[in-house]
Amino acid sequence: MNAMLKNITREANFLSLAGNLAVSFFGFTGFALLARSFSPLQFGEWVLFMAGVALADMLRFGVTNTAVIRYLSGAEKKEGFRLIGSFILIVLTVTVIISFLIWSCYLLFPGPIDKTVYALFFIWYPILAFISIPFNTAQVILQAELRFDRILLINALSAGGFFLVVLINYFFLDLTLTQIVLAMIGINLLTSLFCILMGWDGIRHILHASRKNNKLLLDFGKYTTFTLIGTNLLRSADTLIISLSPLGMAAVALYSIPMKLTELQQIPLRSFAATAFPKMSKASIQGKVPEFKKLFYTYSGAMTYLFAFISLVTFVFADFFVLVAGGRQYLGVDPVTGASAADIVRIFSLYGLLLPVERMTGIGLDSINKPQWNFRKVMYMLMANVAGDLVAVFLFHSLLGVAVASIVFTLFGIWLGFYFMGKQAVMERKRIFSAGIEFYRLMFRRLKESV
Repeated sequence: MNAMLKNITREANFLSLAGNLAVSFFGFTGFALLARSFSPLQFGEWVLFMAGVALADMLRFGVTNTAVIRYLSGAEKKEGFRLIGSFILIVLTVTVIISFLIWSCYLLFPGPIDKTVYALFFIWYPILAFISIPFNTAQVILQAELRFDRILLINALSAGGFFLVVLINYFFLDLTLTQIVLAMIGINLLTSLFCILMGWDGIRHILHASRKNNKLLLDFGKYTTFTLIGTNLLRSADTLIISLSPLGMAAVALYSIPMKLTELQQIPLRSFAATAFPKMSKASIQGKVPEFKKLFYTYSGAMTYLFAFISLVTFVFADFFVLVAGGRQYLGVDPVTGASAADIVRIFSLYGLLLPVERMTGIGLDSINKPQWNFRKVMYMLMANVAGDLVAVFLFHSLLGVAVASIVFTLFGIWLGFYFMGKQAVMERKRIFSAGIEFYRLMFRRLKESV
């Protein structure tokens, strides 16, 4: 039994899940404390700042992340150094360009920007971007190497450190939003220094960058960049459109509560996806099609059954989760928007049932070196989502309609994913359910034998 537990705690899926659980716990608890520390209008400004950070980070790392993980997973040592060098060079270049554009906009239009809810992003994001490079690159490299134990440590330092700041602020301080952002910058700086000292950041390999690998990563990344941006916009488009609608910033704050709960629901999905992609990529590179398909069916099925249980819990206890996440001010029907955060949570619980298969089709397309198909899938989903959001908020003035649009575009994405994957290999959708059952049957058998 002890040997079994020891092996489980060293297994990549477990470590990936543990890392995501730690980050999500600190993130969710910090989110709940910030929601109670500021007014809904101020909290809405924080939500938009973080949405901007997520989108800009997608631009910075979308060019390289997926590509370097795919190619590193099957690369020899020397070739790996060259890939990492090109990865670092591209990340630095893109960060310089994005930071220059953001600060140029602020220097040209400081007055108008200061009067908007986006001022924090234009002022502080470039500094945050440069400081976070070492620990962000370390996470990507370590994922390709399946070193989720080290990723767990990095996440504990970054997410845990910021959580401590938010916790201390809630009980003892009264920091402004700007001071909270500065605290985040400080925590990221310390985490990056740690990664540099441990030699995990890969920056020393920048001298090994080559034109060949630059081109290899950029050719793959030209699609994955927009795929990741589209994926991010699928999550943030709702918030951005609501902020520009007559519903206003109070609606942004209210909608952010169910959105945060949905992120928690996706913890297992992010964890298993992080381990599935390198494995599926390696199988694809080595031409092992049956192994690739088995991995796809197993991961999709196992996560679908797990999400069925999670969705049932969130649907039944929606009011309790809203109370925990945002406090009593977000319970019941909001008089300004006419919406209920708990009802939105229930709609998102249905949306969560569809996420595993949709996500795995995207991972599958990238794994078989067809990022252009994944890009098209995400873009079509984004267009469907934006159209649904615009109709919901401007025509019906309904936050519930925005949540329903999420279900529609996800169903559309599943259909597109299987359509594109079917061009490369025959995929049997029913195998997902049988493979998922077999996964849990095997897991329980091993546990029973170890007792």
